Amino acid sequence: MKKYAQVILPLPPATAFTYGIPEAMASYITLYSRVIVPFGKRHSYTGIVTAIHDADPGTTHEIKEITALLDEKPIIRPAQLHFWQWIASYYICPIGEVYRAALPSGLKLESETLITLNRTFEAAGPLRPNEQKILDALSPPGSLPVSGLERISGLKNIFPAIRTLLEKGALETGESLKPDFRPRTETYLRLSADLKEEDDLRAALLSLKRSKQQEKLLLHYLLPGDGAPAPASGLNRAPISKKTLLAQSGIKPPALDGLVKKGILVPEERTVSRIERASPATGPLSVLSEAQQKACEEITKSFETKDITLLHGVPSSGKTEIYMHLISAILSKGLQALYLLPEIALTTQVTERLGRVFGSRLLAYHSGIPDNERVEVWNHLLRKDDPVVVLGARSSVFLPYARLGLVIIDEEQEPSYKQADPSPRYHARNAAMMLAQAHGGKVLLGSATPSLESFLWALSGKYGLVKLDRRYGGGTLPDIKIVDVKELRRRKQMKDTLFSPLLREKIASALSRREQVILFQNRRGFAPLVACRACGAAPRCIRCDVSLTFHKRLHRLTCHYCGYSIPVPSTCPSCGSPELAMQGFGTEKAEEEISALFPSARTARLDTDTARTRSAYRRILTDFEEGRTQILVGTQMICKGLDFGNVSVVGILNADSMMNLPDFRACERAFQLMLQAGGRAGRRDRQGTVVLQTSQSGSLLLKQVSRFDYADMAQTQLKERHAFHYPPYTRLIMIILRSRNEEALDRTATEYSAKLKAFFGDRASDPVYPPVARVRTLFIRKIMLKTDFSAPVHETRRILERVRSEMQENPLFRQIILHYDVDPQ
Repeated sequence: MKKYAQVILPLPPATAFTYGIPEAMASYITLYSRVIVPFGKRHSYTGIVTAIHDADPGTTHEIKEITALLDEKPIIRPAQLHFWQWIASYYICPIGEVYRAALPSGLKLESETLITLNRTFEAAGPLRPNEQKILDALSPPGSLPVSGLERISGLKNIFPAIRTLLEKGALETGESLKPDFRPRTETYLRLSADLKEEDDLRAALLSLKRSKQQEKLLLHYLLPGDGAPAPASGLNRAPISKKTLLAQSGIKPPALDGLVKKGILVPEERTVSRIERASPATGPLSVLSEAQQKACEEITKSFETKDITLLHGVPSSGKTEIYMHLISAILSKGLQALYLLPEIALTTQVTERLGRVFGSRLLAYHSGIPDNERVEVWNHLLRKDDPVVVLGARSSVFLPYARLGLVIIDEEQEPSYKQADPSPRYHARNAAMMLAQAHGGKVLLGSATPSLESFLWALSGKYGLVKLDRRYGGGTLPDIKIVDVKELRRRKQMKDTLFSPLLREKIASALSRREQVILFQNRRGFAPLVACRACGAAPRCIRCDVSLTFHKRLHRLTCHYCGYSIPVPSTCPSCGSPELAMQGFGTEKAEEEISALFPSARTARLDTDTARTRSAYRRILTDFEEGRTQILVGTQMICKGLDFGNVSVVGILNADSMMNLPDFRACERAFQLMLQAGGRAGRRDRQGTVVLQTSQSGSLLLKQVSRFDYADMAQTQLKERHAFHYPPYTRLIMIILRSRNEEALDRTATEYSAKLKAFFGDRASDPVYPPVARVRTLFIRKIMLKTDFSAPVHETRRILERVRSEMQENPLFRQIILHYDVDPQ
């Protein structure tokens, strides 16, 4: 009887596809294994088998068959598929998009376009230089992928020339599967099987008397160090890697090549792991302070009745040490732990701390490590259920855990836990809670400034609540001084400078004591706006509805949304006036001015412009941690969980830019950022100073920041949220519509909103313009939907799908890209 398989593909369609199972494959195909299947006329993809049956699909079109089986064993666990299905349901997205996000790229094979030379082509006339370069690059191999053709030909924009050659018939296109993951191999060396006796080994050594380097290398192989066995026992010497042998002996590769040619040493390729496992543990857990020990015991007790507990600890209270003790307890029970961080950058410092205690039981997983290494972490967890702790960013929730006992979500309030684009637009904090529930594990949320959602659930008793009010080592919270820059400018005391007299004084004093300084400005670049003094016009992005940011180092104006960039014009593009002025400031300008004010101090900048790679980020932090840098200027990257013991002064250069955003979470986020930035000061046994520069010195929020009064801020904001029906009192779903045709977008969005109002009434808003209403040439409109938490998510989804189906009847809807953002941040 013919068998069929339901296969999910990494594509937007919401359902699994039915494929026939070839007879030769029917006896050994398994659930949750990977298969290669054809899709469309010329494409092939990796799919995952989710069901096997013999029910006739009953369709009129031809059922295609599976091309190949990639795995004899499942590539995911059954619980993972249920987790994916929950994400697809709750976040209103196809399961294929969840699959695409979940699996490392190395486990997905996709078709890659090949360019093939038509050897029968004869040019009717002379070819252009770029066209000839392409044909020359293709002449030896005959076929190349576009990426390889671009590299060999040296052409930057290769597609126009390819297109014209295709039109002329000189080229053809095809598809081939591109395997992304290949096991890493390493060369190992062993003695030849011919050297069976001690006499054979002596004879080999005698033959090398005239080749001193080869003799020395062979002796090093046989006698690797002091106290090594006699030469005869070298017959039983275990194979050693080529890299290790050359490094330990200090001898050059030609000598090794000679031993291999003479048949004395035999090379063999071995598959080795790419996982950057830490070395064995080098130290015990630290002894907790009295306050930390009490908090740890309260968390353990809370877990007896609550699945989720919030640890609300002030900055520098030692939350990480508590996490490590809880992880150790979980590992001792043979269970696994997941330690989530909001930013990839934070893993560097935390990995070092955890590695000293957990050693090889620590695995790192995030998009900042090579894809092949991520595949190996995936396979390790899939094939083993040993007690390990995974340290990672949001994507680590998708790993194939076997026995997950504890999930720690550090800095749980961070919006970075929410995936914005592409789909699935999931929140890793909420997803991790569902993941832990599926495994029967516990969740610990940690923060000095919890999200209002988590704080409300903790107050209501839904979550457990543990407070840690004392800084580790008896340190006191920093002294926050609010500086009114508006008044200082009126008095001409801050003319042509970003730094108030008080901040300059505190920086000078800290440097004189050999202490360090952090300056926080949540905007990168030199100046966010370049405007004409004559007509007021400012250069804008041609693809996005934003002005261009000036980057002085590059001497270019750049769009931070799409990357569009132009040289700085010498005159106004609108009126021709040469009077162009910089307005506002970013981290680049702050770094330049502070370097001029304190030329003897070494200054560094930490933002996405300077820390684009792991190595760059690590270098900047290491230099600051080891005292080679005295002043660090940065964006919010410097606020999140970093621990520097010698920082005594923190300057918040522009508090207003955070408070005045058009977002109902603006005050909450501003409070969190300012408190986190201030928390970097005085993290040991002395009190630090925070200088907060603002034009709104009378703001209630800033007074709450100056008192470190999170509870008062939370109560104030929760009252406002309740009055206007915002989260955490309602569930928010943002319907986002985009199109290149603005008129079609407006008409469609208006009709869509009207249909939603028929079901939801005033809980569905009219279409609104977002602050940036065009990004990457697409105009954007948003419709906000507020639903009660008591309303079933599946019912809301059913209504949204019904409305979307009705909209298909409108021809303009074909020009619209629509997606849902559940719980937007």
